[in-house]
Amino acid sequence: MSVIIGVDPHKATHTAVAIDRSEAELARARVRATRKQVPQLLRWAEPLGERTWAVESAGGLGYLLSQRLVAAGETVLDVPSTLAARIRVLGSGRSDKNDPNDALSVAVAALRTPALREVVPADHSEVLRLLAKRNIDIGNHRTRVVCRLHNLLMELAPGGIAKELNASDAVALLDLLAPATPAEAARRDQAVELLTDVQRLDEQLKASHRRIRTAVAASETTLTELFGVGPIIACYLIGFTGDISRFPNRDGYAAYNGTAPLERSSGGRVVHRVSQRGNRRLNHALHLAAICQIRQPSSEGRVYFERKLAEGKTKKDAVRSLKRHISNAVYRQLLIDAGAKK
Repeated sequence: MSVIIGVDPHKATHTAVAIDRSEAELARARVRATRKQVPQLLRWAEPLGERTWAVESAGGLGYLLSQRLVAAGETVLDVPSTLAARIRVLGSGRSDKNDPNDALSVAVAALRTPALREVVPADHSEVLRLLAKRNIDIGNHRTRVVCRLHNLLMELAPGGIAKELNASDAVALLDLLAPATPAEAARRDQAVELLTDVQRLDEQLKASHRRIRTAVAASETTLTELFGVGPIIACYLIGFTGDISRFPNRDGYAAYNGTAPLERSSGGRVVHRVSQRGNRRLNHALHLAAICQIRQPSSEGRVYFERKLAEGKTKKDAVRSLKRHISNAVYRQLLIDAGAKK
């Protein structure tokens, strides 16, 4: 008899509940999140025989536990937290919110959902995902600092810096300022501190881009053969896609990255709306690739975009169509890359 073990992971503890094929609870355990967590869980699960582990959010809070279970030779499924919550409220018969009930819901979800992703050892796509997230964090932080610096410069000089701010322009402006009041002196001092932060973040961005270019080259991906997809966008596409084999076709991939429209129909009225679901970082990377193609008159993407305009689509709709077109091309190239590595 195969047993499903649902795990509700937390920072300090993990709760596991084992069920059989009839959803009857067989055993439960709670272990502290320490270096002994996997040996303790394996000793507890040994009498249960053949088993499959189901970890809630195996790519998030349950990442380390699921990876170590896989390294120990166990079969692990990734259960999305939204699916587990739905099962807890509607399917398990136990709507109380506590760790054992959550773990039971995870196990039932794994038992009744046939297409859950099996967790595999982290590969090079995980490296690219980490680099992409770090690059985004640095860029977002720099944007916040630059906005604060813009605001201070506007209060020190009429109009401040009218164009996109770079460190050299800010240095030149600050050198020309002679504070006349204590308040102006305090603003200038803060502007100098923020300028130092911008310069530091600029260096971090350059270092981040170098790491990404090296990692993308090491992946030997064919994504960079697509017009408008450089190392940075390729890093985002590979990192946030993960294992491309988990998508049954290009339509499933488009639904995941948000380039497939959602149906909003009722009765005889059939309407499709722009999707706000899916991985927004992937969607943003595809948008950047689309804009790069549109800006180049000789590109196939620009020809595609103009053809959609000629068909009567608005510019926004034409961009969305191009993004879906690029999503299909990305899916094709990722499949080629996956096949080349086997």
